[in-house]
Amino acid sequence: MSHTSEPQPLTASAGSPLRGALRPPGDKSISHRAMILGLLSIGETRIEGLLEGDDVLRTAEAARALGAGIDRLGEGRWVVRGVGIGGMTDPAGVLDFGNAGTGSRLMMGVVGGQDVTATFDGDASLRKRPMRRILDPLIRMGTQVLSEEEGGRVPLTLRGPREAIPITYETPVASAQIKSAVLLAGLNAPGTTTVIEAAATRDHSERMLRLFGAEVLVSPHGPGGHGRSIALTGQPTLRGTDVIVPADPSSAAFPLVAALIVPGSEVTIQGVMMNPLRIGLITTLLEMGADIERRNERDEGGETVADLHVRASRLKGVDVPAERAPAMIDEYPVLAVAAAFAEGVTRMNGLHELTVKESDRLAAVADGLRENGVTYRIEGDDLIVEGDGSAARGGGTVATHLDHRIAMAFLVMGLATQQPVTVDDGAMIATSFPSFLPTMRALGGRIAE
Repeated sequence: MSHTSEPQPLTASAGSPLRGALRPPGDKSISHRAMILGLLSIGETRIEGLLEGDDVLRTAEAARALGAGIDRLGEGRWVVRGVGIGGMTDPAGVLDFGNAGTGSRLMMGVVGGQDVTATFDGDASLRKRPMRRILDPLIRMGTQVLSEEEGGRVPLTLRGPREAIPITYETPVASAQIKSAVLLAGLNAPGTTTVIEAAATRDHSERMLRLFGAEVLVSPHGPGGHGRSIALTGQPTLRGTDVIVPADPSSAAFPLVAALIVPGSEVTIQGVMMNPLRIGLITTLLEMGADIERRNERDEGGETVADLHVRASRLKGVDVPAERAPAMIDEYPVLAVAAAFAEGVTRMNGLHELTVKESDRLAAVADGLRENGVTYRIEGDDLIVEGDGSAARGGGTVATHLDHRIAMAFLVMGLATQQPVTVDDGAMIATSFPSFLPTMRALGGRIAE
């Protein structure tokens, strides 16, 4: 889906309490990585619970174009027959990643570390996103950038080396995508590739690389041990394996916040990943007074998962520390919505990374809050939302800028506002949560097309 069709406006309005149970889609981060590591492995990788959103399907198409055999066996069930490290072939055409920032950046690491040439492109939103932060370390590892748009943006063409050069790289910003791209390129390097990050980011790549047979050593780094040093031993033989994809906490965030702000609601969200580096939103909401109970904790696919029992709650404003950002970077839009219904001021610190997501999310969230009568201000890269403990006014039309999380966040807002909330386009929601509309409607949410 490259969003060339007519916009699909959606309007959410308040109604009855939300009730019921749901399982959100499979985690997008793990779904991307399962496809990519399946491509780089020998033998079959069988995946259960894959997120079948547009972003992940673009990664699957790219893996197929690079030589993998890929079949869909049923809903969420896929098999990938890999080619192994060094076994990829040049794709016949352009690798079109649509709106998929994660898929494109991770696959740049794959291509940039191996003896193949490929051109990357995407939709209008992806073409605006910076790729220089990915290309800089890859160039040090031997990747040639044959062509690129201004600022290292797509469309761009990469040619990888016969063998990558092992490096030690300190990431300039906290980004799991940068870290993962370097580690994936390092799979074809004869030696140890090390990534150093000042603040720990989501560690799905490290966990999954080990699952497929790579040797990855992770140790604390820097003052207080808040950072990480991740050392990958290059040129392993990766073996196909079985992957169970847990439910995506970033997708769970939307029904979770909806249940908290719609009076009288009681919802159970099943099988949600509880990785400590992904649950910053839950930590913050609990600090705000949210009634969220973790039940039935268990292990799926190398990750701890739990069922979340959520009841409508009176929330209070809190100060969200900047160091929590890597654990909830995708959840700030819907946290801002929760803050609009809280009593007092919520200050979200250190949100610079939001300005380079699918849209300038900081500006898009601020515009959406203003359209719906919420008092806010921006100080530097901090967002301050002033709630009064009652239902926000609503009544606005929100510009989504082709950003699925902006669309879903403000539809959640509309389920509890005094007046309905409209988003100008909901088509791109399919990139991460294809079943969002039927799921929210099944709980009792009123969202009209």
